[in-house]
Amino acid sequence: MTQQVTNAAPAAPKRKASSPWVLVWQRFCKHKAGLVSAVFIVLLTILCFSAPLLAAWFGHDPFEVDFFARFEPASSSHWLGADELGRDVFLRLLYGGQVSLSVGAVAALGTAILGTLIGVFAGYFGGKLDSVLMRIADFTLSLPTLPLMIVLAAVDLSKLGLPDSWAQGENASFIRIIVIVALFGWPTTARLVRSGTLSVRERDYVKAAIGYGASPWRIIRRHVLPNVLSPVIIATTMALGGVILLESALSFLGLGIQPPMPSWGNMLQNAQEVIWQSPGLAIYPGIAILITVMAFNFLGDALQDALDPKSGS
Repeated sequence: MTQQVTNAAPAAPKRKASSPWVLVWQRFCKHKAGLVSAVFIVLLTILCFSAPLLAAWFGHDPFEVDFFARFEPASSSHWLGADELGRDVFLRLLYGGQVSLSVGAVAALGTAILGTLIGVFAGYFGGKLDSVLMRIADFTLSLPTLPLMIVLAAVDLSKLGLPDSWAQGENASFIRIIVIVALFGWPTTARLVRSGTLSVRERDYVKAAIGYGASPWRIIRRHVLPNVLSPVIIATTMALGGVILLESALSFLGLGIQPPMPSWGNMLQNAQEVIWQSPGLAIYPGIAILITVMAFNFLGDALQDALDPKSGS
């Protein structure tokens, strides 16, 4: 009787489980438009905030008037030419990008923080607090936002009792836009966070924490906030493009960032009178606004797909 020997196949090696953030990164990399947009935004930010170094390298002061260089065409010394006052257009675009990106980032972050706090309190504590906060949110959403922003942006701060040195300072218009955007932009984030908080509040581990005597603040910090951050990140990223567009619109109307501080919006405003003589003065900041807003929108879409646990890995 022949004894048959069977060779057992070697056991397949166990696949190491990927961490949630690795899966998020893998899903994000599949979104080509979002990946390209993220690279573009990073490079644009580095380039804009390197403007002082580039100005020193070129040997030009983008704030200094030089009438001998008015409307000078693009050259090795002025990559995008000079404007109606002889200032380097390329360097002013970079300085304007600093302002537009900073306004967008700070305003969107302030909106996210305010909306998250209101949404968490409304969703977790509920009752009358929830009713009052959500009615305020509904009222804010029902307001005609752009006309009200234009009215508030046109208010003379010195008439409100603020010192003239502060009201007329370079940073006054910067801070005013941030405050206006935060005051009108928080309801969208608050509603998203409230919805997520209502869901998290009913989960078993939260009820168990309540049963063990955990304080509401500990539950909010340890269990609620980590589970509602995904929609906040997505909403904040998409809001960045909208804030940049809003700042550009207000500055174009003369109610946003005020000269001599450059921004893409007031560069467009200054180009109105000389657009036929030098169309590039309007084209360059317009393209910068368009591409940057599109990049933030694509990045928001990519983050939405990456942070959604139901999307395919």
